[in-house]
Amino acid sequence: MSGDDKYILVAQIGGAFGVKGEVKITAYTADAQALKAYSPLLDAKGQPALTIISARPDKHGLVAKVKELATKEEADAARGRKLYIHRDQLPEPDEDEFYLTDLVGLEGRDADDKVIGKVKSVQNFGADDMLEITPAEGGPTWYLPFTKAATPEIKPAEGWLRIIRPVETSERDAD
Repeated sequence: MSGDDKYILVAQIGGAFGVKGEVKITAYTADAQALKAYSPLLDAKGQPALTIISARPDKHGLVAKVKELATKEEADAARGRKLYIHRDQLPEPDEDEFYLTDLVGLEGRDADDKVIGKVKSVQNFGADDMLEITPAEGGPTWYLPFTKAATPEIKPAEGWLRIIRPVETSERDAD
């Protein structure tokens, strides 16, 4: 995505449902029904991609009739398409709460307040959320489990979070 607009991934098209042009939508929101309020959903370039006409709950999100996909073939061809909204469409989080996307760009500081990197992305490979960290000194990115132990202090309004880097196996073996 480009530009100053911050987009949030909220759903993905799962393919056709039945033969009447309905589509399965996997929701990444706490409430799948909220996707209807965000319609039209955007593509990766920020352009309108999917307008929900009607929807009902499904185990992974919604089964929906949408304006842009009229046939089973069109719905199947759209499988895997990611759907976004503008960040400002989300309600403001409560005090001491934040959206995971708000972590991207934060400085990672160690216990001595030294900047050791910056959050490049938040990933989930099937278990728990992981922060991808770009080291301040350069080099390859590395992953940090997004847990209270590894990130005990998070200050998004101030632009940083505390990082307690796990001890590497080779470091433990050297002791």
